[in-house]
Amino acid sequence: MEQGLLHAHSWLRWVLLLIAVLAIVSSLGGWLSKKPFNATHKRLGLFLTITADVQLLIGLVLYFFTSAIIKAAFQDFGAAMKTPEIRFYAVEHILVMIIGIVLFHIGKSKAKKADSDIKKHKLSVMYYGIGLVLILSRIPWGAERLEF
Repeated sequence: MEQGLLHAHSWLRWVLLLIAVLAIVSSLGGWLSKKPFNATHKRLGLFLTITADVQLLIGLVLYFFTSAIIKAAFQDFGAAMKTPEIRFYAVEHILVMIIGIVLFHIGKSKAKKADSDIKKHKLSVMYYGIGLVLILSRIPWGAERLEF
């Protein structure tokens, strides 16, 4: 089961990254050209948050129920914090990903409540952009899976 979840989690990241980039580029274009914040922008924000939430759900199942790395880390958390690879998965990855996803949600919510189209675009670009940078910073790019 863990392998299937890991594959889903790994492949879904590409969908999430694509939607995040599309949402940012779309709002950046709208902001710079002073275009209305339309249904496409709203849908991209919705798809971004839904995809991020599904990714988070899969990640939480891996973290709390199936990951041997996390189980080993919680056996001796002090020692785990001294091992960069284990610390990455036990603390850094999950914490930064949650912060990034929260920023996506805040951006979507603030854009929805903003009083002008320019402000909606600007808020979307800022929050989605910061969230994306954080997420990109903690994706295990090409890292081999630790075995326990």
